[in-house]
Amino acid sequence: MYWDKKGSDCTADTIHLTLQAAKENNIKYIVVASNTGATAELFANKGLEVVCVTHVNGFVNPGENEMSAESRSSLEAANIKVLTTAHALSGAERAFSSRFGGIYPIEIVANTLRMFGQGVKVGVEIATMALDAGLIPFGESIIAVGGSVRGADSAIILKPAHAKDILSTRIEEIICKPR
Repeated sequence: MYWDKKGSDCTADTIHLTLQAAKENNIKYIVVASNTGATAELFANKGLEVVCVTHVNGFVNPGENEMSAESRSSLEAANIKVLTTAHALSGAERAFSSRFGGIYPIEIVANTLRMFGQGVKVGVEIATMALDAGLIPFGESIIAVGGSVRGADSAIILKPAHAKDILSTRIEEIICKPR
């Protein structure tokens, strides 16, 4: 499915297509990007193993996380695992490109994935982060849900690889994304 727009207006339909694809493909794990917890909460009590990946602490303000402690607790109470860690497709490498200019290898990977849309890039990134954290199984197809702005507008089925072997990641299907 290709959306004519991007952002939160697509969230409900993206969630619906994600749940349908999970059922059709016997997928048990969903990894969802959610800075506030609102998008991740939409996957609560759906019979799936859900991992919510937040922005890293300091993404907006040094030492702070965009997700409130209350939202984090609410997600965890709904058996949604919440992961906050360095971003797999920027992390420390961004410090060098910001300070010295230029572009470095992992940023090339990120920008290449953005050619398919921001949400597809986010999907690969959060799946890698969840795998590295041991929150999803290695070698199993999962669904990753991301967005371009707020909410969710992209979902992909993939077999993620660990960050140290990210070029072995395989995107099996694009469920939905903006045009």
